[in-house]
Amino acid sequence: MQLARALFLVAALLTSGLSLAAGLFEREVVFSQADIEAALARAKPLQLSYGGLISVALNEPPTIRLDGDDGRAGIASAVDVEMPGGRPLRVDVAGRAGVRYDDQQKAFFLENPVVDSVTIPSRRKEANPLVRQAASQLLASYFRSKPVYVLRENGNLQEMTARWLLKSVRIEAGRVVAVLSPF
Repeated sequence: MQLARALFLVAALLTSGLSLAAGLFEREVVFSQADIEAALARAKPLQLSYGGLISVALNEPPTIRLDGDDGRAGIASAVDVEMPGGRPLRVDVAGRAGVRYDDQQKAFFLENPVVDSVTIPSRRKEANPLVRQAASQLLASYFRSKPVYVLRENGNLQEMTARWLLKSVRIEAGRVVAVLSPF
């Protein structure tokens, strides 16, 4: 019985030491709101049409804010909306999105965007539900295909290391933090 307790104690000490050592070997790579906006500035516009009922276009890159305390990025964008028989409208869209890392592409993407508001500036009122749904789908499609940051193969040492040792990613106030660890 004493031997079993001693072995258990040794095993517990060893595993706790390994977890502490893993924390010691972690390193963070940080990229900023400006880095994200620079990557989105290079992206092409996106237009979607929904069966002739409505057409939405994102002709300019959205503005990204990393100022929230909920671990999500703020999104603000102008979306051009056209409905048959009507003149084109520019609507303001605001929302939030999380961040994810795609290991195949070695890139970070905003994910699961949620549109909080869609307003028509000239009328200063909430747009109708069809426009809101179309804008939500447009942003989801846009961020699914447009990385906000790509780890370059020929980048600095931190980027090259991150391509192999990325453990997690999170949004903090003013920055995105990628945690690297060999464990």
